Amino acid sequence: MAVPVLIFFIMGHGSDYTDGAAIPMATDIAFSLGILGMLGSRVPISLKIFLTTLAVVDDIGGIIVIAAFYSGHIQAMFLVYALALLLVLYIGGRMGVQSKMFYFIIGGIVWFLFLNSGIHPTIAGVLVAFCVPAVPVYAPVRYIKIIRTSIGHFRKEDDAALNARTFLSHDQMDRLKEIESASDKVISPLQDLEDSLHPVVNYLIIPLFAFANAGIYLLDLQPATIFTGLSLAIIVSLIVGKFAGILGFSYLAVKMKLAPMPERSDWKMIAAVALLGGIGFTVSLFIANLSFDPSTAAGARLLDMAKLGIVVGSLIAGVGGYLLLKKWLPISSQDDETDA
Repeated sequence: MAVPVLIFFIMGHGSDYTDGAAIPMATDIAFSLGILGMLGSRVPISLKIFLTTLAVVDDIGGIIVIAAFYSGHIQAMFLVYALALLLVLYIGGRMGVQSKMFYFIIGGIVWFLFLNSGIHPTIAGVLVAFCVPAVPVYAPVRYIKIIRTSIGHFRKEDDAALNARTFLSHDQMDRLKEIESASDKVISPLQDLEDSLHPVVNYLIIPLFAFANAGIYLLDLQPATIFTGLSLAIIVSLIVGKFAGILGFSYLAVKMKLAPMPERSDWKMIAAVALLGGIGFTVSLFIANLSFDPSTAAGARLLDMAKLGIVVGSLIAGVGGYLLLKKWLPISSQDDETDA
């Protein structure tokens, strides 16, 4: 995250667009993983985990920057109420509350309070997620034992009677409710929420966000704008900065034995993924909208140039990363289905 920001500052020194230095910080999770998904089973699982972790931490870094530098005047009482509800969420998680609606509704109120407190509400999502339990009540082994015991009360010789009757006995209902209750408790609320929200986010929220924020007004822009000023600074920061930052710090981490090399991967693959890290699309567009005020002529011009740089830089990084991975990945699958 630091290298692209540093490159942006160097290229933008003395200009009127240094407020946009955080634009090239983050890696777009959906688009970068989408490109990996296009290559199927050729991509080692460890490489997918590496890119996912990288993109998530990048986005958290971008959200922290948004909260710290793009928030308005702080309304303390709204913040106090929000923190009190976060405490309720935390206690509920520690007590093993499994209801998704408990976290969803209170989390939505926390978001609203952050919005009105002056702190950018994106930080609320991160804090709420930390409060949702990631550990289920029942371990899978205990769950299997429970359903085996409950199913054992349905004897094979009673199958004909079960097919013939409309209503279950009270004992049968109790056994089925035990299975239903155990099934709810073997999936953690965090995983359950992620699974429920994943289609909505991928097929509605992200496209809606992209359409709402990616509009570039080209009428007053010359094609040469891509190679000058703010657009060029963003393109270079996304492509060169993210590539050098990800590859360089990954190399240092491995050589200093701070982290292992991803299994079944090599430095060519890491380099290709590092280039994919330059896809900053959605979060970069979000930060650009916060950096430049479109209500003024100068701000609107800078915002259009920023969006142009983001789209071009992300496109080059995405296509380049895909071509390198296609060239350097092994022809056949690197992981057994059991690993996946």
